[in-house]
Amino acid sequence: MGETVTTLEGREKATDQPVAEEKAGHHLLRRMRAPRRPRLWFEILLIAVSYWTYSLIRNAVPEQRHAALRNADWIWRMEHHLGIAVEESVNHAVNSVTWLIIGMNYYYATLHFVVTLGVLVWLYRRHPGRYAAARLALFATTAVALLGYYFYPLAPPRLMTGNTFVDTVTVHQTWGSMASGDLKHMSNQYAAMPSMHIGWSLWCGLTVFALASAPWARVLGLLYPAATLTVIVSTANHFWLDAVGGMLCLAFGFLVARLWYGTWPYRLPQWVPDTRTGRTLPAKT
Repeated sequence: MGETVTTLEGREKATDQPVAEEKAGHHLLRRMRAPRRPRLWFEILLIAVSYWTYSLIRNAVPEQRHAALRNADWIWRMEHHLGIAVEESVNHAVNSVTWLIIGMNYYYATLHFVVTLGVLVWLYRRHPGRYAAARLALFATTAVALLGYYFYPLAPPRLMTGNTFVDTVTVHQTWGSMASGDLKHMSNQYAAMPSMHIGWSLWCGLTVFALASAPWARVLGLLYPAATLTVIVSTANHFWLDAVGGMLCLAFGFLVARLWYGTWPYRLPQWVPDTRTGRTLPAKT
């Protein structure tokens, strides 16, 4: 009978391949997690597709009116129990000042998108090394919010029955908001929890506060989410607790970025080498 002989050289060759594959896998993971200079065309495409997908899923969630109204009643009772149920008073007080509430209506309809895109552009140009991680935190925040819309339908205060909240968009006939008027059928009216107006504005505010060098810009960074909180309550689009939900979603988003990059987004290097030239240069103007 013949014998099978395994040499030491053969054993070494047999173990080399798995080790090499493991090293290649670690190298690929390191490359994926390493800060890199973002590509403009990819970022525009990614943001456009991501927001389209988010809107599609959010609006595809069944508008469970009865459950949403029941949950709104529960939130309202809970806030009364906690002593923070001041939304109705704030709504009426601000609505009595016509120029102020009209300005808030336009604020609610526009700055949510304008400021967020502006901060993303600023990050891309001035902090390319931190851009991808900060963007990941924002995207993860938005993604987890979809779970809230699906599992906890919630009517905004302006749609509650048995209360005297003022739908300020309808009363003052302002344009641009998908929450009321002719555009309300384009948006899920019962996706108030969590508030992404708070999630996004707080992301913007923290980003500007952490990275801006001008003191006035850092102050504006802190004021922006505070002003947004006032607006969403004054216009009867959200409860205070919706804002808490938005904050929790943002905390989750930053945790995802922290776990992926191994540090907080704002601690990453401001500038990174250009993958084409290998040179570390400020973003092109």
